[in-house]
Amino acid sequence: MKKFSKVLSILLSVVLVISSFYLLYQVIRLNVLPSKFLFPLTIGVVVLDAIFILLLVYFSKNVVSKIICIVLTLFICVASCMGGYYISKTQGALSNITNVAKHAKNTVSVIVKESSSIKDKSQLNGVSVGSLRLNEQGSKKALKELSNEGIVLNQTEYDSMTALLEAFYNGEVDSIIINESSRSQILDMEAYSNFDSNTRVVYQTSYKVKNNDSATSVSDITSKPFNVLISGSDTRGGFDENGRSDVIMVATVNPKTHTILLTSVPRDFYVTTACDAGDGCMQGALDKITHTGIHGTNTTKRTVEQLLGIEINYTFKVGFDTVTDLVDALGGVDVYVEPGYAVHNEYINVKEGVNHLYGKEALDYARERYAYSEGDRQRTKNQQQVLMGIVKEATKPSVITNYAAIMDTIANTFSTTMSNAEITDLIKYQLNNNPTWKMEQYMVDGTGDTLMCAELGDAASVMVPDQSTVKMAKDKINAVLAGKSSEDVK
Repeated sequence: MKKFSKVLSILLSVVLVISSFYLLYQVIRLNVLPSKFLFPLTIGVVVLDAIFILLLVYFSKNVVSKIICIVLTLFICVASCMGGYYISKTQGALSNITNVAKHAKNTVSVIVKESSSIKDKSQLNGVSVGSLRLNEQGSKKALKELSNEGIVLNQTEYDSMTALLEAFYNGEVDSIIINESSRSQILDMEAYSNFDSNTRVVYQTSYKVKNNDSATSVSDITSKPFNVLISGSDTRGGFDENGRSDVIMVATVNPKTHTILLTSVPRDFYVTTACDAGDGCMQGALDKITHTGIHGTNTTKRTVEQLLGIEINYTFKVGFDTVTDLVDALGGVDVYVEPGYAVHNEYINVKEGVNHLYGKEALDYARERYAYSEGDRQRTKNQQQVLMGIVKEATKPSVITNYAAIMDTIANTFSTTMSNAEITDLIKYQLNNNPTWKMEQYMVDGTGDTLMCAELGDAASVMVPDQSTVKMAKDKINAVLAGKSSEDVK
């Protein structure tokens, strides 16, 4: 019995050392703990291990003390392994969100009416198909692949989405080719709001375009102010796919003054598009800012830089369809609905006061605009509420109960041009100094109108900028960058 007890004690001692060093390895690898925390932690783990090894092997002589020591050792081993596992999940999530893809995916579909006798691609041979001149690359890709299979379609090109859809529904063409990133645009048109239900996809392919988005890093992210573009994409085909920018915010961060200013730009803001060569946008064209996302986050960034006269250092892309998974993993988020802003319809159901919303409810709340007289303005405010609600829930201690799932979801929901090292430096800074951050908000404004939008090739509902609010946004951003408060700018 004594020999068995001795062997068990030695084995547990080995397991204790391995599990403790696994935890320390993951902590050091993550590189977020300041030295003032890392050194005591390391010493504490080594001392604790030494104490329990001595107790197990030499000093626990009677049965009761031995059992207590074994149970406590097992508890420490399990806790160390779980801690190491959670830290490794954090490392994996950070690696994923900072690993910006070199290419973005565009999905192209050949679509027929739901009532069509065409059931699959084999029946497309000889069929008439309409396409957009603007989407020439995608159309060529789909037609070439079908041609390689002996399926040839009779193509007619159209200059606008409206003309293409009219030809499709009037029977001029039996099918159409669209980029899936355009589907949301179609659904926004009142005449084609049922597009999803009265059509179906009979063939689909994808192609990649170069992602030109890159960081303009500051020299020291813990002391130098910087701007981050937060772009919420409405893609349906995956996080790596280009899609409209449904959320557009600039976070101006000043680490020295511990101030964060969120400047929101409504998605329908009517702007002059700007992009780099290779992005594929119509440089200098007038359009809703939401459409810039179709050509990638870099186009949205360049357009916002031009609009506000600022330099954006980093981008932070949010996949809004995957936000539902994150909200569910967090157990829901709280939003406060002001008096008079309760909404009850087939899509959204919120009462005045605090509402606890789960995944789909939160997404619907962030996207709703037709229920409000302010339209896109109120939707922008709702989006800010949902994002701030996510941050609030994610920083609660209770997050540990579903930590692994949350980390997995974050890895598939966010992408940033900020480097892994810059993120860990910020976390170190927070842990080292424990600053209380001051959150400030502003939103540019304008007036509603119906004007030509380049991506649609047709007129659509837009918000014409109130230039005084654009100037105010510039001044507020510059104030925070200069170490002042945006609230001092009147």
